[in-house]
Amino acid sequence: MDRERTAPVPTRRRLLKGAALAAVPYTLLSGTRAAAQVRAADYPSAEWQPASASNYSRSSRPTSYPLDYVVIHVTQETYADTLSIFRDPEKQVSAHYVVRSSDGHVTQCVREADIAWHAGNWDYNTRSIGIEHEGWVDRPEYFTDALYEQSARLTAAICTAYGIPKDRAHIIAHHEVPGSDHTDPGPFWDWTRYIRLVNFA
Repeated sequence: MDRERTAPVPTRRRLLKGAALAAVPYTLLSGTRAAAQVRAADYPSAEWQPASASNYSRSSRPTSYPLDYVVIHVTQETYADTLSIFRDPEKQVSAHYVVRSSDGHVTQCVREADIAWHAGNWDYNTRSIGIEHEGWVDRPEYFTDALYEQSARLTAAICTAYGIPKDRAHIIAHHEVPGSDHTDPGPFWDWTRYIRLVNFA
């Protein structure tokens, strides 16, 4: 007949040591994740919310393709819904950045080196950075001061980084992309104001 073995009684020191060891990997892991998220955004003040890898093409721009344009979009969705769409692998769409209407908060969804699927034209996708702005083309109240100012700072930084001229020939509307069937950013987008803000950012 086997004798029942008694488990050793854990001492306070053993319990504390075990708890400390158990906490170390979590601390290191969470710190690594936080650092990775901070490093992931190309634009320093952007939040990183990655799009599904099914919704963009990996690349090594500007080595693989030159960057010639910034394409201005309007989401026709809320900020939150836009991020959800970009995370959905079935949607086959993304943009590099999304700017929130209420406060101008900038979120990056695709690395600038990669090709977001935003312009509806492969050639323009390969040579541009796409910026979505929360709102609707027929609702100018979404184009707040904060949205214009933060977006202009972002566009200025992109243009400076890649040598893109800060003018209307290179900062273009989605509807100006050849073959596009979109109308954004629409008639209420103040291009004069926006280009001025980009140049003074």
